[in-house]
Amino acid sequence: MSSLPAGVAAGHPSTAAVGLTVLSAGGSAADAAAAMVLAGCAAETLFTGLGGGGFATVFEASTGTVHGLDFFVAVPGLDGTLPGPSHDIAVAFGGVSVPYAIGGPSVAVPGTPLGVAELHRRFGRLDWAEIVRPARDLAEAGAAFPQQHADLLPDVAAAMVIGAGVGVYTRPDGVGGRRHLQGGELLLHEGLADTMDDLLHEGPEVLTTGRRGRALVDAVRADGGAMSPDDMAAYRVADLTLRTVPFGPAEVRVRGNDLDAFADTLLALDVDAVRAGGVPRALALVDALRAPTRRSETTSLVAVDPDGNACAVTHSLGLGSGVWTGGVHGNSMLGEGELLRGILVPGDRMPSMMVPHVVTDAVSGGLLAAGGAAGGSRIRSSLLQVLAGMLLEQRGTAASVAAPRLAAAPGLVHLEPGFGPGVAATLSARGEQVLEWPGQRPFFGGVAMIGRDGAAADPRRGGTALLLAD
Repeated sequence: MSSLPAGVAAGHPSTAAVGLTVLSAGGSAADAAAAMVLAGCAAETLFTGLGGGGFATVFEASTGTVHGLDFFVAVPGLDGTLPGPSHDIAVAFGGVSVPYAIGGPSVAVPGTPLGVAELHRRFGRLDWAEIVRPARDLAEAGAAFPQQHADLLPDVAAAMVIGAGVGVYTRPDGVGGRRHLQGGELLLHEGLADTMDDLLHEGPEVLTTGRRGRALVDAVRADGGAMSPDDMAAYRVADLTLRTVPFGPAEVRVRGNDLDAFADTLLALDVDAVRAGGVPRALALVDALRAPTRRSETTSLVAVDPDGNACAVTHSLGLGSGVWTGGVHGNSMLGEGELLRGILVPGDRMPSMMVPHVVTDAVSGGLLAAGGAAGGSRIRSSLLQVLAGMLLEQRGTAASVAAPRLAAAPGLVHLEPGFGPGVAATLSARGEQVLEWPGQRPFFGGVAMIGRDGAAADPRRGGTALLLAD
């Protein structure tokens, strides 16, 4: 029997419902995760899509083996094409303006179609059609737009409400103009159901080297991008070597090449100060997390099946490039300045902050938790605080995900409500600028986690967790 309850957690109710349906049909954790990735490409398109990429971490209960898959985006240009100038925009997140670039030159080689297929091929049980059909049906029927997404849309409208995105994310306002999509209204992408149908019947190659992939390449190149058929043909899902990091009574199994060094952050945390609570806890978190605030949009999900297998996936589109074809929004990873920290070589993977992980008992090796987070640089801060709550402070999974969070940038600490005046005063006294937010916001990350006491999805992103009935 599983040491964790069988179930799912994801960033949208429709995504979670798809995962639970797959588990109920006898699917493995990887089957459910693969289906949820595709469902998110229809329901969570402020954050992700078939034109993006991501990472998966899989725990096999029968052997205790942990696998990492890299299906993140790759640098285009293998045929020698150089990109033209991208289109600079400005987006504001939490009142902070962030420079950004969109258009064809911002589009990297997508990995999601092949990543989902590889996850299913290696660790799945069900037929491919049972993985894709729920997302295809969701794309046809549409998904409710969560209020949390509606609240975020004005911040990212410069990247989203452009090209085909105008029809997706706005509606007529009744006086000759258009207004943003509101919470509870139906999110629909024209052509996406047909694209999903092709994925179902023809496999992932239709979106890479097949006609759907060629259409995306043509659209990117027409807008000055460097992506070519050679780039699509050369892309492969890669295996990742995972690090094992001690953390309290547990070991965290996670990729060690992420941009924000999450594994090293776990090692740097003063666990005694965290266990002390209050002001010492907050100061220890700030000291471990000190890093620039960056911008990135992602979504995260996790599934555990009745046999004890677990699969955590984080995937992303960036903010979106404004290049659309067949209901698919091209990613904008080459326009995200915070990801561009070195020389980009055609064919190489883009760097990323995503760290889906599993947690095992340091003594028995049994599975204690599995999950991940969305939110750019807040991935690291949100996961550190949630894992600290679960493993160091003996909070439950749901309580750890819902607990107030902080995020640390140079000279500035963001605080959600609930830390108390002593924390803000102490941080201010040591020279920190403190920004106290009026409520919980997507800025502070979106966690999906399954622990021994249950599953939890972040209320900041409108997430949902569902357990499989006995």
